Amino acid sequence: MAKSIDAAHSETSFFGDVCQFFDHAAQFTSHPEGLLDQIRSCNSVYRFRFPIRRENGFEVIDAWRVEHSHHKSPTKGGIRYSDMVNEDEVMALAALMTYKCAIVNVPFGGAKGGIKINTKDYTVAELETITRRYTVELIKKNFIGPGIDVPAPDYGSGEREMSWIADTYQTMNPGQLDALGCVTGKPIALHGIAGRREATGRGVAIAVRECVDISEDMNKLGLSTGLSGKRVIVQGLGNVGYHTIKYLIEFGATVVGICEFEGAIYNPNGLNLDEVFYHRKTTGSILGFAGSTKEFINSAEGLEQECDILVPAALENQITIANVANIKAKIIAEAANGPTTPDAADFLIKKGCILIPDMYCNAGGVTVSYFEWLKNLSHVAFGRMDKRYEENANQNLVNMVEKITGISLDSAQRSIIVKGASELELVNSGLEDTMIRSYHEIRDIQMANPKIDGLRTAAFVGSIDKVAVSYMNMGIWP
Repeated sequence: MAKSIDAAHSETSFFGDVCQFFDHAAQFTSHPEGLLDQIRSCNSVYRFRFPIRRENGFEVIDAWRVEHSHHKSPTKGGIRYSDMVNEDEVMALAALMTYKCAIVNVPFGGAKGGIKINTKDYTVAELETITRRYTVELIKKNFIGPGIDVPAPDYGSGEREMSWIADTYQTMNPGQLDALGCVTGKPIALHGIAGRREATGRGVAIAVRECVDISEDMNKLGLSTGLSGKRVIVQGLGNVGYHTIKYLIEFGATVVGICEFEGAIYNPNGLNLDEVFYHRKTTGSILGFAGSTKEFINSAEGLEQECDILVPAALENQITIANVANIKAKIIAEAANGPTTPDAADFLIKKGCILIPDMYCNAGGVTVSYFEWLKNLSHVAFGRMDKRYEENANQNLVNMVEKITGISLDSAQRSIIVKGASELELVNSGLEDTMIRSYHEIRDIQMANPKIDGLRTAAFVGSIDKVAVSYMNMGIWP
C-alpha cells in the first residue's frame, strides 16, 4: 500500500466526505440551494472544556456536542469516548445521524457527542466523574433532555456511561416525569429495552441478508442468492462486530476473517466466533488463535483477503484510495460510520461492487433506541399490557379448532401457537421490519433513476427529500 490508513485519515475531512456524498446526491433532487444548505449544515456546535481533579492536580478535558438538524425533535446521537475524537468527526457523525434517522423513518434530528479521552487511561471512578461533568455541561446549555437531545452509546461508551448520564439528569431535574427518556442504551434495570445491545449488529446482518436475496443484483456480481456459503470478513470485534458475526453465521454465512487493531486472522473454512472471542479475552489479542490458517500483524491486510462480503465495523476511513484496489469483496456492508472515503467508494462502484451504506446499514441501533425512548415516555414495557390477553385469546382459538376437528395438539405444538410476544420478540420484529422496508425503499430509488450510481447516493436522495419536506412544512419563523 502506498500510504498507511493513519496517513490517509490525517489527510481527509470526515465531515467534508459526508458533504461530498450529500452534494453528489443533491443533484438528483429538485430542492432550492438555500434549503439544501440548511440541510447540509450543522445547526449547533457546542465545544467546551472542563477540569477534573486527578491525583494531586487537575486535568482539562475537551468535549463536544453537535446538533446537526432540528427538522425533528429531539435530536439523537451517541457519545464517542476517544483520544482521536475531534470537532470535524463529531460534526460528520451528527450529519450521518440526521440522514440515518430519515432513511429508517425514525422521527429524530441528528446529533453526536465526543469526549477526547482514552478510556484505558482512567479509573472507573474518574470515568464516572468525566461522564457526569459532561452531562452537567450539556444540561447547563440545554443540550440534553427527552424532548431536546437524547444521547446514546458509541465507540468507547456503553450501558454504564448511559446509567451515569440518566442518573445525573434525573438528579438535576427532580420530578421530571420523562427524565429517563433523556438517554438511550441504558441497562434493563434502569428502564432500558431488551435487544438494544445487539441491535446494530443484528441490523447489519439483516441488511446484508436482504442485499444477497435479490437475484437480479447477485447475478450481476456472479454470486448465488442467499447467505449460505458466502465468505465474510469483519473488521472489529467490539459490540457491533461481535453481533454482526453472530447473526451472519446464524443466517448461514461463513465468517472467514476477523480484523482488530492488534492484527487480523483468516481461515477460508471459517472461524468459530465464541472460540475467537474467548481467545482474545484470555490472551488480549486475536493473534495466535489456533483456528486460523493465516494471521497478519498489519490489521489492514486482513481487509484484502479473499471473501464475498466485507464488513468494516470499526472506525471511519478504513477503505481509502490507498488500499481499495486490493479489496477483493464484491459487497461492502458499512457497519461503521464512514469507513469508505468518497474516492474509494467511487472506485468500488465503478468496479461493479455493491456498497451497503453506513447511514442505512448500522441504523439498527438508533431504531431500537427509538423503541427505548418510546418505552420511557409511555412508562410501560412492550408486551406487558397485552401478552397474557393474546395468549388467552390464542388458547381459546386452539381449543375451538381442536373441538371442531377432533384433533388434539401436543404440549409443544400448543405452546408455540399460544405464546404471546415478549418485549425482545417485539423489538426484533420492529427492527427487522424497519431494516427490510428501508433497504427496498433505497433500492427502489436507485432503480428508478439510472443516473444514480449506488445505494449510498439513493439513500442520500431519499433522506434529503424527507428532511426537505419537514423543513418546508415547518416554514420559517419569525
